[in-house]
Amino acid sequence: MKDVSEEVVADLKDWFAGYVQSFKTGDDDLRQNIALKEEHTGLVCREILDIGEKLGLRDEDLRLAEVIALFHDLGRFEQYATFRTFVDRQSVNHAEHGVKILRESEILNNLDESVRKLILCAILYHNRVTLPQKETKECLFFTRLLRDADKLDIWRVVTDYYRQKNGNGKRNGAIELGLPDTPGISDDVYRNLMEGEIVDFTHLKNLNDFKLLQVGWIYDINFAPTFRSIQKRGYLKMIRGVLPASEETEKIFSLVQSYLDEQVSN
Repeated sequence: MKDVSEEVVADLKDWFAGYVQSFKTGDDDLRQNIALKEEHTGLVCREILDIGEKLGLRDEDLRLAEVIALFHDLGRFEQYATFRTFVDRQSVNHAEHGVKILRESEILNNLDESVRKLILCAILYHNRVTLPQKETKECLFFTRLLRDADKLDIWRVVTDYYRQKNGNGKRNGAIELGLPDTPGISDDVYRNLMEGEIVDFTHLKNLNDFKLLQVGWIYDINFAPTFRSIQKRGYLKMIRGVLPASEETEKIFSLVQSYLDEQVSN
């Protein structure tokens, strides 16, 4: 498999910047959410390199990981411009749509076929609830790497948003997925978390459930450096701080924190 060179990475970044620029028109809502995803992409690139370096990956594998992160949410820009939502079930599967855009643009055609397939594979699977078992070890490794990096930055996005919202009360429906801000948590969400499972998206009834879904991502983390970053940055504690105090939330966070502590110590 031919390496992805530094020059190739630079060219792909230039193409990506031009592609995103084409969506920076229209109303404030559109510009705000396009900018949100552009910033997210840059930071996921940073996160994937950080995890990869801590895992001791070779330079060529780090460059490949960065390209995968660069394009992982490519489908989000057209998704939001067309449907004004980031909810795949209400619009398009953004991973599949991103792969479609990459294929149609032919921007990856100068890469070896094996490299191109690996990039598209990782992007295609990055938002799946579970990963397919019948895939190459390389594809699954880079997909897991991307999923960890993606979650780290989404935690940053949502915790920053919750703090800002508490300060000014301004809501962003794209981040909140249009869910109502009603009291309590759903029984199914509670059961998922207490059984050590990620939350089923179909169980979400309100914003509290959505916040707990984000807490449950801890059960879908793959690499030790990611667990250490979660603990160091205090993302779970931040989310706990914007949830109502109850016996259920106490039990959830006691279990989740114990799981995180165990993963870090191991």
